[in-house]
Amino acid sequence: MSKALKDSPPLAETLVAWQKVHGRNHLPWQNTQDPYRVWLSEIMLQQTQVSTVLDYYDKFLQHFPTVLDLAAAPQDKVMGLWSGLGYYSRARNLHQCAQDVVSRFGGKFPSTAAELITLPGIGRSTAAAVASFCFSERVAIMDGNVKRVLTRVWAYDADLSISKHEKVLWQLAENALPTRHLKTAMPRYSQALMDLGATLCLPRKPNCQACPVQSECKAFALGEPEKFPVKTRKIKRSSEVLWLLLAQNAKGEVWLEKRPPKGIWASLYSLPLFDSEAVLRTVLEKYSKLKKSDKTAEPNSSTAMNLEVLPAFKHVLTHKDLHCHVVKVQMKKAPHTPNAGAWFSEKDWVVLGLPTPVRHLLSNSL
Repeated sequence: MSKALKDSPPLAETLVAWQKVHGRNHLPWQNTQDPYRVWLSEIMLQQTQVSTVLDYYDKFLQHFPTVLDLAAAPQDKVMGLWSGLGYYSRARNLHQCAQDVVSRFGGKFPSTAAELITLPGIGRSTAAAVASFCFSERVAIMDGNVKRVLTRVWAYDADLSISKHEKVLWQLAENALPTRHLKTAMPRYSQALMDLGATLCLPRKPNCQACPVQSECKAFALGEPEKFPVKTRKIKRSSEVLWLLLAQNAKGEVWLEKRPPKGIWASLYSLPLFDSEAVLRTVLEKYSKLKKSDKTAEPNSSTAMNLEVLPAFKHVLTHKDLHCHVVKVQMKKAPHTPNAGAWFSEKDWVVLGLPTPVRHLLSNSL
């Protein structure tokens, strides 16, 4: 075997040595090769900061110590524990993935990225993270932090919004992986890239003076590290107007419905949603059997029932702004809405999977 094949690339050697001394080694999902814990952390950390994930991670492990426990849990309990973490498709995929691990792999996570990627909610980078951290497989990770580090080190200025350019970056990343002592080197190398991007190679004002690969960083040599990575395609944002019915009975219970498995707030519990004020008013008119002459009444009038229009608010999603209007009403019986629902007391709804704006609304309006 030639020397070139025996020695790891300089970048890998440097990062492995740096991580051992200066990297993050205190997080609860580190220093373990349990694929369940590593996978759980990787899913939670997608588009979410470490500080936010810590409490959720501990809470999930308390309720679901193993993948078998998670697979056997009701979806409502999983969604309830996830409530507030956002990007709820992750929770649905998390639950389905656990069930697939049990049904397809006998309750044990597969050891290769190629098999891991066949599971729900596991993409190429997540599969590589689990495989490299837990099984020392020689595969490249590529989350946002890693893209930033690598594009700066190599001054890779191709537009990553174009798939062929991202594929080239993946190939470069594969070529840069350690080639020796993989059992220890692969987990440390993968962790080093994540640590470097999270602590030093920041999107703005990177701490280049403390960077272990400053001497080989072409972006630093150019004097413009913040130029990388290059991604020109902008997220196309949209907006939607929603009307929410906050119905409360004499006991103080709130009427909540489980959302369909697809669409906004899928599989979560929510106040009834309507596309317009007119549709919401039609539901209220059917309920209260308003006379035709009363249909012109304003929604905050007290005609036939006690109605109150709460202040409107905007909730920002990744690709969409939701402009929410809320009508609060006292009801003796269930509202006539298209979806099945039930009355929930506060001790019941606080543990449900609720969209963040609905949870805030209930907490501040009852």
